[in-house]
Amino acid sequence: MGSEGQAAMGGDVNIPTAEPTMRAIVHDTYGPADVLRLARIARRSTSEVAANEVLIRVHAAGLDRGAWHVMTGRPYLIRLGFGIRRPKNPVPGREVAGTVVAVGSAVTRFAEGDEVFGIGEGCFAEYTVAREDKLVRKPASISFEQAAVVPISGLTALQGLRDVGRVEQGQQVLITGASGGVGSYAVQLAKAYGAEVTGVCGTSTMDLVRSLGADHVLDYTRDDFADGVHRYDLILDMAGNPTLSRLRRALAPAGTAVIGGGEKAGGKLLGGVDRPLRASALSLFVRQRLTMFIATERAAHLERLVEFIEAGTVTPTIGRTYSLDQVPEAMRHLEAGKTRGKLAIAI
Repeated sequence: MGSEGQAAMGGDVNIPTAEPTMRAIVHDTYGPADVLRLARIARRSTSEVAANEVLIRVHAAGLDRGAWHVMTGRPYLIRLGFGIRRPKNPVPGREVAGTVVAVGSAVTRFAEGDEVFGIGEGCFAEYTVAREDKLVRKPASISFEQAAVVPISGLTALQGLRDVGRVEQGQQVLITGASGGVGSYAVQLAKAYGAEVTGVCGTSTMDLVRSLGADHVLDYTRDDFADGVHRYDLILDMAGNPTLSRLRRALAPAGTAVIGGGEKAGGKLLGGVDRPLRASALSLFVRQRLTMFIATERAAHLERLVEFIEAGTVTPTIGRTYSLDQVPEAMRHLEAGKTRGKLAIAI
């Protein structure tokens, strides 16, 4: 990994130089934000980039709810993929925007110097690697910080509405958590597909949801979206814990509910997975369609988001930007549940 130099005193001698390093946020154990710390660690050299990978100098990273799950190791089910006793990858963060430093031998879509964004591994750092098929070129119309908060939340909103929810023009669509990471994209995307959108959020973020284009805004502290007065063709419920009976009361007789999130619903073991699983089972016996999904990470879907961004119909919403050493503070902000849009980490 280290490079070699030569000295010509008493013959040629190979003197290894120091390995390349970088600043990164790391955690050696699962737990609250206190387990995160800033450290200087080794980074991959250009010669170690795999054939299908891209080495990126990180300009910004996005903070999504998944990073919180990996940090805490909860629900425990996720440890099967990320490490049973401790995290396999000590550097968290998966949403990235930056400049290409080097490409693997099989990479054809990118070259050194290209500005890209997408999904990588260990993005809370000065450098990261990502697979070519999880990256796209950054639109010139948005900043690195804006690009960094698009990938996971934007893909979740797009696929939840279009691919799973099968949104259609003229439909009545309800979006819970409309001011959050996924919700802020879902409101804009549902409008782009021609739906009449009702957003559910807190009192302090109603102005944001209106600005995103929602036709109607409900304050969850005083309004009940399941009051029986209004019925929706499609509900995207990615934030909150409404019971399945409440969701069904708000659904049209043949409506669809796309369900995710719900951090407390299944406890420490299953977390938000429990409620969608029960919904999918119930859907076998009722006319209404209750379903769950896991977003896929594909460059083609990121390209579709780029099209919306370049057309001006979708704009990434950043509630606040933090520096790399402030990631623990950003994580506490996320955990408090008061985020407007997404949080960005500027490297």
